[in-house]
Amino acid sequence: MAFGPAAMGYDRAITIFSPDGSLYQVDYAFEAVKKGWTAIGIKSKSGVVIASEKRKAQSLLDVDSIEKVFLIDDHVGCSFAGLASDGRVLIDYARNIALQHRLIYDEPVSIDYLTKSVADVKQMYTQHGGVRPFGVALVIAGIDKSVPKLYMTEPSGQYMPYQAVAIGQGYYTATEFLEKNYKEDLTIEDTILLALKALSATLKPNEKLTPNTVEIGYASTQTGLFLKMTSEDKNMYLQKL
Repeated sequence: MAFGPAAMGYDRAITIFSPDGSLYQVDYAFEAVKKGWTAIGIKSKSGVVIASEKRKAQSLLDVDSIEKVFLIDDHVGCSFAGLASDGRVLIDYARNIALQHRLIYDEPVSIDYLTKSVADVKQMYTQHGGVRPFGVALVIAGIDKSVPKLYMTEPSGQYMPYQAVAIGQGYYTATEFLEKNYKEDLTIEDTILLALKALSATLKPNEKLTPNTVEIGYASTQTGLFLKMTSEDKNMYLQKL
């Protein structure tokens, strides 16, 4: 994103709007999201799926240490695109919200409330001096009382429910693919395959997904549990592409 000289007087303070109504620091945070690894969330009648690519940022990095799909509570998980440190902080916050809700009310936190709580924190960081917006978008998905739920939160604090959503470097290509191929009545197995196909569509011609370059989390309406897929299961689905 290119900003002209007129922008320079308004991009130093988060609390100042430009004449055209922009908060440039928030716009810059969106640019950070676009540089992140692609993550995809899909909701169908049978459940929800989150799939995210993962890459070695450094050649000597232990690939097993890279985590891109996170368990928030037994029934909900998430992924992110953008600054990894910002994502880690918000994921820890979401986990604390879920834990506190269980301790106080003895029940799982609703995904609607969990998402709103995270989005509220993001929004607060767009209107106070001395801070910056979170440079990360989160995909949050799970099962609420047998009902699949899928949300995406933006750096601005905006959050919306989705049938399918993509974030990160390949969001445009993945979104186009999902718009053409999404169906609400997919089985959980077909939902997983659709997520992998959408993720594959964002790769370069000489690249392909492997169990080491993708993470998958899913929750079916039958169990209500959010589970991370093993390497063996990932390989089984990748062979079907």
